[in-house]
Amino acid sequence: MAPDLVLEPWTDADLDLELRANTPEMTAFLGGPATDEAVRARHRRYLELAVNGTGLMFRIDLPGAPGAGSVGYWEREWRGGTVYEMGWQVLPDFQGRGLAVAAVRAAAGHAARHGRRHFAHAYPKSAHAASNAVCRKAGFELLGEVDFEYPKGTPIRVCDWRLDLRALAGLEVSSASGDNG
Repeated sequence: MAPDLVLEPWTDADLDLELRANTPEMTAFLGGPATDEAVRARHRRYLELAVNGTGLMFRIDLPGAPGAGSVGYWEREWRGGTVYEMGWQVLPDFQGRGLAVAAVRAAAGHAARHGRRHFAHAYPKSAHAASNAVCRKAGFELLGEVDFEYPKGTPIRVCDWRLDLRALAGLEVSSASGDNG
């Protein structure tokens, strides 16, 4: 059963959520905690997504528990085209309840209805069993393992998961969008 969650568009007040998630436990598969300045820069990028129309970040709220995590999508170049990349985090107190899967499905639905890309991808580290399970349960297709760079300058091995947003929404997306998947 899906948790009763609400996705709220990211606001300046959500910087605190990013700072609370910047712990060794939460960033173990992301290269470890970032500097406060790097977290603030990422927060500014999240705010700019809605302004420039290249994606959207959301705060995950539960009844009586605002700020249980975050989920979002943003444009990135991938294999000769432009796709959405999806990312999420759920704070430890809320993990293990299916919240990440429900939030990813809801954000992907938003991208399918309001976005301009055919595909969404997620790139969890190959060894990150929980995030790979989220992708599988949220309906992504595993395309295989690939070399990736995250954080910038740090080579890692990830699973490339793809979700067909056009099929999800039953919408026509212009082939001029440059999506190659």
